[in-house]
Amino acid sequence: MSGQSINIMIGGEAGQGLVTIGLALAKALVRAGYYIVVTQSYMSRIRGGHNTFTIRAGAEPLDSPNEGVDLLVALNQETLELHAGELKQGSRVLADSGLSCATAPCLNVPYSELAEGRYVNTVALGAAACLLGLEQELVVKALDKLLGKHSPEVAQANHEALAGAYGWAEGQEHDFVALPPAQAQDKRLMLNGNEAIAMGLLAGGLKFLSFYPMTPSTSIALNIIANSEKMGVVYEQAEDEIAAINMALGASYAGAPAVVTTSGGGYALMTEGLSLAGMSETPVVIALVMRPGPATGLPTRSEQGDLNFALHGGHGEFPRAILTPGSVEECFAAGHQALHLAEDFQSPVFILSDQFLADSHRAVAPFDLEGLAPVRPGPAVAAPDYLRYQVTASGISPRALPGSGPGLVVADGDEHDQAGHITEDLELRVLLQDKRLRKIKGLSEAALPPQFNGPEEADLLLVSWGSSKGPVAAAARALNEQGRAVATCHFPQVWPLDPDKFLPRFERAGEAVVIEGNATGQFAGLLASEAGFSPARLVTRYDGLNFTPEYILRALEG
Repeated sequence: MSGQSINIMIGGEAGQGLVTIGLALAKALVRAGYYIVVTQSYMSRIRGGHNTFTIRAGAEPLDSPNEGVDLLVALNQETLELHAGELKQGSRVLADSGLSCATAPCLNVPYSELAEGRYVNTVALGAAACLLGLEQELVVKALDKLLGKHSPEVAQANHEALAGAYGWAEGQEHDFVALPPAQAQDKRLMLNGNEAIAMGLLAGGLKFLSFYPMTPSTSIALNIIANSEKMGVVYEQAEDEIAAINMALGASYAGAPAVVTTSGGGYALMTEGLSLAGMSETPVVIALVMRPGPATGLPTRSEQGDLNFALHGGHGEFPRAILTPGSVEECFAAGHQALHLAEDFQSPVFILSDQFLADSHRAVAPFDLEGLAPVRPGPAVAAPDYLRYQVTASGISPRALPGSGPGLVVADGDEHDQAGHITEDLELRVLLQDKRLRKIKGLSEAALPPQFNGPEEADLLLVSWGSSKGPVAAAARALNEQGRAVATCHFPQVWPLDPDKFLPRFERAGEAVVIEGNATGQFAGLLASEAGFSPARLVTRYDGLNFTPEYILRALEG
C-alpha cells in the first residue's frame, strides 16, 4: 500500500465485464466511507483488447491516481503478464485457477466452480471485496444498484455468485493488508467528470442538447438524456456535428439554453457554426472532451492537445471563454457557469475536459444548489424600434427573444447593422466588430482566477490547467515533505487570461514549471503570448495516459 491508500487494478478484455466489477467495487468502497480515484484505460474495440479499471482507495481524501498495484484482479493471462512489473511489495493477485501467476503471491480462484460462465466477473468482484474487508451486504446492494432492474433469476444468480466467492475467500490463508477502517462519512456521490458536467448544465437551466456521439464526450449527452424528461430538456442526436451545432444555435436563438458535446474530430466540423455563433452573437456551450489526435488518433486515450484549437477554431475574430475544470467538483461548477457566461456575453463558451477526467470516478459531497439560479435568456422585449445589435459600451446588446414583443428579432451570419440587416457599409463593419470585441474585457473581468496553493515566495512553482490539477498537487506535497518550498497554480479557466491575476506570483517564484498533457506546451505558449512570461521548464505527456505524481517527480528530477 501507498501511505493510507491502496491501488486495485482489474484487468481483462473488453466484454469480460471488468467495468461492472470496477464500478460495483468503487461504489461499495464509497458507501463504506472510503475516498476513491478511478482511472480507466481501454482500447477502441467492442470486444477484445486489453483494458484496465484501476481504483485508488483510502480513508483520507484523494485527489490523484498514483502508480503501482497492490491488488491485481486478473481476468486473463495477458493481464498477469502486462502488469507484473507494476506489482508493489506486499501486493497480491487474484486470478482464475487456470491462470499461471509467478510474479507475486496469488490466490487462484476457481471461478467456474463457484458460478457459471456469465457470472465469473461477479465471483471476481466478491473475492476482491472480501480480501479488502468489505461487508458482503454492502457489495450486494452496490451491484444491485449498478445493474438496475433484472429478472429475479439473474439477481439471485449474482447474489449466489457473490456469496460463493465470499465463502471461498474467507477460507483462504493470506497476509494481505486490507484498507484501514474508514471514518463515518456524510452521504456522498460517486461521479465522474462527464456526469458532473451534465449535472452542472442541468442545474444551470439547460433546455436543449444536440450531439453526434463521439468518445469520450458521449456520456455527457447520455446523462442529460437520462434526466431530460424530469428536467424539461429537448435533445437530438444529429446526423453529424455540423447539424448538431446549428441545431443548438437555432434553439438558443429561440430562447433555449443549449449545449453541444463533442471531441476534437467532431469539433473540427463545428467550427463554421462556431463562427456563426460569434457573428450572430448567439449563446452556445461546447463541451469539448479531448483525446489524442491528429485525426482519429487514440480515440479512447487522454490528452490536452486541443487548447489551441478551442482558442483559435472558427474563422474571423470573436469573443469566447474556455473553462478547464480540474476535478469532478469543478466539472459541475463549469457546467453551470458556462451557460451563464454564454448568455451574459452572448458568445460561445467551451468546457474543455479530457478522457481521464471524463471517466475518473470520485467520491464527492452532494453539490450545494443554494443560489445556483438557472439561466433566464433574453430579458429584453422586442419593441417596434428594437435593435438586436445595438452598440453599447460593454459590447453586450439587449437580447430579446422572438415573439417577446412587436419588434423583429433578427439574427444574421453576414455583417449587419444594429438592427441585424445585412450591410456592406465598411464603417458599420468596424463599428460592429469593435462592439463584439469589447465583450472580451467583460469576459476577462468575469474569468475565474488562478488557484494558488503553497508559499508566496516559492522556490518552485508548478503550473497546471484542467485534469493535471490533482497529480500536480500531489507532486507538490511530496516535494514539500522533502523540505522544498513548492507552490502550485491551477487555471480552472485559460481564456481570457488576465496577467494581473497571476504574473506577480509567477515572477516571485524561483522557478516556474508548466505541466500539461501535450507535446508542444500549448498553455506555456499562451502564457508567453498573453503575459510575456516563459516558464523555466515544461513537463509534458502525450502517450495517451494521464499524469501521475510519480511521472511529474521523475520529470522534474530529470
